[in-house]
Amino acid sequence: MKRGKLLNAPLSALVARVGHTDEIVVCDAGLPIPDGPERIDLALMPGTPSLLTTLDALLCELTVEKAILASEIKSVSPRCHQLILECLERHGAEQGKPIAIEYQLHEEFKARSVRSRAIVRSGETTPYANLILCAGVAF
Repeated sequence: MKRGKLLNAPLSALVARVGHTDEIVVCDAGLPIPDGPERIDLALMPGTPSLLTTLDALLCELTVEKAILASEIKSVSPRCHQLILECLERHGAEQGKPIAIEYQLHEEFKARSVRSRAIVRSGETTPYANLILCAGVAF
């Protein structure tokens, strides 16, 4: 049996498959998911699991060098934005490398999601609660 904290088999397998610079989208319940990337749908009902719970689960086993958020989150959902930044800052400290933060317009974010390795859908209902995690290296 696995010793790590991440119990979800599809998420664990995803982390094992990603390489440096591969992208994983972690999204709210409303982001349109295009054909192409693997879809890992964790949404059970509105708010469950939350984006932050989903993000914490992934970050316990994934090395991240950059995160990309929709620029609209800053004005539309500032509290969620702050919590995401705190989570990423905490993870950067734990992994010993800071995580760069970038922003792009939501329409550009959606277009970029097509080329991601996978899209992980949470039950989050906060507007613009989506991010792209760019895999780093653990050495």
